[in-house]
Amino acid sequence: MLYIIRHGKTDWNARHKLQGRTDIPLNDEGRAMALKAGQDNRDVHFDVCYCSPLVRARETAELFLKDRDVPIFTDDRLVEMSFGIYEGVEESFSKPDLPVNVIFKNPENYKEPIEGAESWDDLFSRTGEFLDEVVEPLLKEGKDVLIVGHGAMNLSIINRVWGIPLKDYWSTGIENCKLYKLK
Repeated sequence: MLYIIRHGKTDWNARHKLQGRTDIPLNDEGRAMALKAGQDNRDVHFDVCYCSPLVRARETAELFLKDRDVPIFTDDRLVEMSFGIYEGVEESFSKPDLPVNVIFKNPENYKEPIEGAESWDDLFSRTGEFLDEVVEPLLKEGKDVLIVGHGAMNLSIINRVWGIPLKDYWSTGIENCKLYKLK
């Protein structure tokens, strides 16, 4: 089985700031969320966990799997999507002319990367490569795999596995510390 979970809350989540690849740690609420999610999913078996190298994902993985003998490996292909110069912008949706909002409001119209941000092609390429090279062989062996990551990155995996088109990219939603069973 393949499972995926988004990191716990951070101070930037609480302030509605675009995080992207900015390495922001969990806050106390996020740590509590990760521990609770781990307890709530105590009966779900995992053979291995792969997570983003960003601290909020690594810490979530460690707390979620606390007292379990599950190896945790980081992989750079699981880092969050880069939002370029817009990382750190607070309440971006309240600024209608902000170019980065096209990623969230009309993802199918995001054709060219904006000022240091990552393209859909680059995001899909690296996460697809990770699925093909790491996850699929493990699933064929009957292993249960957990991925701990981020909102946009996780959705690139969820949408690929579930066949969700780009225009509906955000339709699944991606709550902090909610475990999704993908297949």
